[in-house]
Amino acid sequence: MTADARRAKRERIRGLIESEGETVAKNTRHLNESRYAAIEELGEAHEELRTLARDIKEESIERLPELIETLTESVEGNGGEVYVASDAADANEYVRSVCRDAGAEVVVKSKSMTTEEIEVNEALESIGCEVVETDLGELVIQIAEESPSHIVGPSLHKSTEEIAVLFNDHFDLEQPLETPQELTAFARDHLVEKFRQADVGMTGANFVVAETGSIALITNEGNARKTVEATNTHIAVAGVEKVIPTLSDLGPFMELVARSATGESLSSYTSVFSPPIATPPFDGGERSFHLVLIDNGRMAMREDPHLRETLYCVRCSACLNSCANFQSVGGHAFGGETYTGGIGTGWEAGVHGLDSAAAFNDLCTGCSRCVNQCPVKIDIPWINEVVRDRINRGADPGRFDFVFEGLVPDEEPAGLDLQKRFFGNFETVARVASATAPVSNWLANAPPSRWALDRFVGVEPERELPAFRRETLRDWFEAREPTNAEEPVRRVVCYPDLYTNYIETDRGKGAVETLEALGCEVAVPDVPASGRAPLSQGMIETARTKAEDAADVLEPYIEDGWDVVVVEPSDLAMFRRDNGHLLPAERHERLAENSYELFEYVYGLLEGSEGDGTALRAKRSGNREVIYHRHCQQRTLGLEAYTVAVLERLGYDVATSRTECCGMAGSFGYKSEYYELSMEVGSLLGEQLLAERDRRVVASGTSCTDQIEALVGERPTHPVELLVDR
Repeated sequence: MTADARRAKRERIRGLIESEGETVAKNTRHLNESRYAAIEELGEAHEELRTLARDIKEESIERLPELIETLTESVEGNGGEVYVASDAADANEYVRSVCRDAGAEVVVKSKSMTTEEIEVNEALESIGCEVVETDLGELVIQIAEESPSHIVGPSLHKSTEEIAVLFNDHFDLEQPLETPQELTAFARDHLVEKFRQADVGMTGANFVVAETGSIALITNEGNARKTVEATNTHIAVAGVEKVIPTLSDLGPFMELVARSATGESLSSYTSVFSPPIATPPFDGGERSFHLVLIDNGRMAMREDPHLRETLYCVRCSACLNSCANFQSVGGHAFGGETYTGGIGTGWEAGVHGLDSAAAFNDLCTGCSRCVNQCPVKIDIPWINEVVRDRINRGADPGRFDFVFEGLVPDEEPAGLDLQKRFFGNFETVARVASATAPVSNWLANAPPSRWALDRFVGVEPERELPAFRRETLRDWFEAREPTNAEEPVRRVVCYPDLYTNYIETDRGKGAVETLEALGCEVAVPDVPASGRAPLSQGMIETARTKAEDAADVLEPYIEDGWDVVVVEPSDLAMFRRDNGHLLPAERHERLAENSYELFEYVYGLLEGSEGDGTALRAKRSGNREVIYHRHCQQRTLGLEAYTVAVLERLGYDVATSRTECCGMAGSFGYKSEYYELSMEVGSLLGEQLLAERDRRVVASGTSCTDQIEALVGERPTHPVELLVDR
């Protein structure tokens, strides 16, 4: 990406933050909080339902051709028709033919992202049909002539005041509308009249049941049900992935979809019926039903081992509402031609192509907050990394490879964006900078260097660059006398991730001394970086090589009974989760099962019988009242409680940050096009930390530490530095 392109992207994001950000943030955060409460009510049943729903979707996609045949027989047996459309043009031609046969002048529609995907409104308008969106949010978008900004709430970016202005300008009103009640009442009266005029009703389908030919419609306004009841020709448009085997398979989805979408135990209108329906009686003649199943790239996605999971999506938007970047900027920045948010990358890559996905793919930072929120357990960050890798390789595959061969420490093609190559090879940058420090630190911060980094690499000039240490953690450790070599309680490899080894060496020293104080023998071997940095840039082959190299060094220790303790949470996420995509299953499982987060391990020693808990103490000096900000990956892995428990056990008064994300996300906040968004995301955290200034700020992750320093002007302490006097 050129400097001009980065500047243009930054300005576009800034414009959307200013114009839509406040409303998007208010609405998505409300939905997210409501979802948390609804899921808490389910308790342990939530995880059981997620597993069941995942199993059903896996089976459905595996059996899809067979299920489509069964569904066709069922629908035809009910008196309806099924048309499987190969693409958008094919689907639209069939829908137009149905409307022509019905003599349709007015078509009423309920909300459907699939019809947005194929642009059916434009297709029908081309033959003279008036298409009326009957979902209130879709009606707003239709009048505004905008695209939806959210899968569930298409006009979620608009405030009540903006909608009032829109309605007052669009309709010929005797009195201007102002309140939500006035707007809703007017829209209801307007749509009732359109329902009376309508010749054809078009809906989507949340689920389609093969064994009965039934469809499930989940809405909160009742307009989908009205669309079916008020017309004698019903067209349901759905992606082929919506087919499930049996009616009983609907059960877990009925429990999960509304809770995941809006935080309700059940939507206001949940309709399951087998069209064409006979009730209520319709005076326009016999009802007809047409089910249009859309392929449009989905069957190819089914054959793609990485995009296949996208087809499990139930379009609940939990991943959007839980995403910090989406909360701040919304789907008009974080979206493609149709689909938005993290899962939108998979959909756009599959149905519209990589160019559409490339427009917003980098807005997924891989923080993994969405992983635990998805009701069908889709690994959304991995889908984003795969698409990013394909975008990288599709940019200019192979060009000048002969020049780059051997000159760069990665496995990527020559056309890779320089910014991604720089951050993806940060291990090499850190090694060289550490070996030449402090000269490297001075040189990197010299004005000409900062200008060049900004101009050619896209490193934000406002960001303070990390200060590399000449003495690495390994250097320090190698110069010490071994401790606890005789009869240690445990043998531990303290993994020297590249940040702990080259930059944040004090936390590494604290980790070693804490483990030794608890009776462990500690080793700090020369282990390559985990591969997190290249993976975050979509450099998958480079990440795979790093993962294999790290496993090569760590496996002999594990086989000899050593445990692996990791200081940086994102590296532990590599070992426990992401390596599952990069290493053979046996190697991944061995490393995952024997790797621990530092405070998870310390907690285990303190609570178990092996460690000498009395040897560990709080530092004699410093504020005992602390506020702790947890790393995103710690939350996803369920590890944040251990740090709080250990600190409280040692006498610290621990408050925790209410904000889930600091906004930095590794290199994301260093990139000039995303710097302002990063600071916007972090602003809530900054406000809380400034409000609790009397407490000492503590953070686990390197990214969080850098961002908090930028937000409040004070560099946080790593929690392990609160334990041992050095």
